[in-house]
Amino acid sequence: MAGAGSASSSWAPLRIGLFRTLWIAALVSNVGTWMQTVGAQWLVVHSAHAAILVSLVQAAYTVPAVLFALVAGVLADIFNRARLLVAVLAGMTAAGAALTALTAVHRMPPALLLMFTFVLGTGAILVTPAYQSLVPDMVPRPQLPAAAALNSISINLARAIGPAIAGLLVAQIGVAAVFGLNTVALLLYAIVVASHPRLGGTPESPERFIPGLRAGGRYVRNAPVVLRILLRAALFLVPGSSLWALLPLVATQRLALGSGGYGVLLGALGVGAVAGAFLLPQVRARLSANALVGAASLVYAAALVVVVLSRDLAITVVVLLPAGVAWIAFLSNVNAALQLFLPRWVRARGLAAYTMVLFGSQAAGALIWGVVAGAAGLVPAFLISAAVMAAGAATVWFWPFYRIENMDRSPVRWPEPQLVISTDRDAPVLVRTTYTIAAERRQQFLQAMVRLRLSRLRTGATDWGLYQDGQNPQLFIELFTVPSWDEHLRQHQERQTGTDLEFHDAAAALSDPPPQTDHYLAAPVHA
Repeated sequence: MAGAGSASSSWAPLRIGLFRTLWIAALVSNVGTWMQTVGAQWLVVHSAHAAILVSLVQAAYTVPAVLFALVAGVLADIFNRARLLVAVLAGMTAAGAALTALTAVHRMPPALLLMFTFVLGTGAILVTPAYQSLVPDMVPRPQLPAAAALNSISINLARAIGPAIAGLLVAQIGVAAVFGLNTVALLLYAIVVASHPRLGGTPESPERFIPGLRAGGRYVRNAPVVLRILLRAALFLVPGSSLWALLPLVATQRLALGSGGYGVLLGALGVGAVAGAFLLPQVRARLSANALVGAASLVYAAALVVVVLSRDLAITVVVLLPAGVAWIAFLSNVNAALQLFLPRWVRARGLAAYTMVLFGSQAAGALIWGVVAGAAGLVPAFLISAAVMAAGAATVWFWPFYRIENMDRSPVRWPEPQLVISTDRDAPVLVRTTYTIAAERRQQFLQAMVRLRLSRLRTGATDWGLYQDGQNPQLFIELFTVPSWDEHLRQHQERQTGTDLEFHDAAAALSDPPPQTDHYLAAPVHA
């Protein structure tokens, strides 16, 4: 991840009309989402076992991320993203309308509420990677960090606006009105996306679903940069989720507030996040990514302690402001790094893996801290989560972010191999490359092959091996298998980046004579 950098304007992407239109539509939808969350939690906050039920509402909305995030990423990579968004938003609108009607006639027990929450959470997870993967196509690459920050601002501004509106509506009209407005917001979002039919074209050579799912999983598993980002996200989000999951109980049990007061607390978090957006460019210019994440984690941990010990509304609101700043500083930094690193062909799947960690960590954390609060009390739950957050911040010394600002992420098209025989395009392909390595270059070659191995596996190989000739120690043979000829062509046509080319050239330059590559096709042998 980038360390110190230029302090460009956080608002520059909003000068681009298409991005601005979709950002506003997403903001309105995010406001509706937070109104929905507040309404659902307030519907059960006075029930028996409120600590568990409030946490279950949060978990029901986020668990679909663990189950369906990678599926959503595959769909966004292989289908027209705009059409996918419209279809999913239309389904969410129908579910929201049913939820509103049943709540209005008082036919909404906790079990049914959790079911509807799960359905809406599933729709949200299908929308997220499709929308996020459109962003790099709408804004120039240098503005991606600002665009990622604006998307985080959208979420956190919604946290400032949505809960306040929801609190007023719950107190004056009822929860059904909150659900109804969320339904209207979803419908408006669908209309805006549908009015831009050229947005998010279908890939030139779309993959099939199952191979695409496997390819996305292989990419994430074999990309150390992505894995490190996901690890750091989990270390922050699991303890950080305690504040979001248990804040309704802080409002009712520690501060004796009603729904309006709870909205004020959530609004303070949102306002802090929006205010933090003004500071982020200057902070990024002065701090490395690792220092920024460590500082954000420690600020958030301190806020957890003060929030749960405070009995004063003013003190709690003041402390929630820097907590909001820390939250957006972390999330926008991580999201921008992923969008900068991921190549276009797997961008939605990589973002889906992050979304899986984002929501899955919050779902797991919500359940964990709900159980701890129910068994040991609210104060111990917050203090333990603060300690875990501080410990996670310390691990940045052992598991820092990788630096990606000097990596070439542009796509590279390699010459396609030519065949003289016909082949079953779904049959496996074995690729063999022969290297001749002098003894004094052997260790350097083996180190280069470590990087090349991950490149092959990221871009489509299912198996990889390096072998040394037992009679000629200078002869090395690299073997890797690709599931089909079409998959191997994708390696040549769209999946390689400038960084992959550098890894390949570094290994090839050590061979004298230059390496020789051969392709072997599965023979039609039948029992």
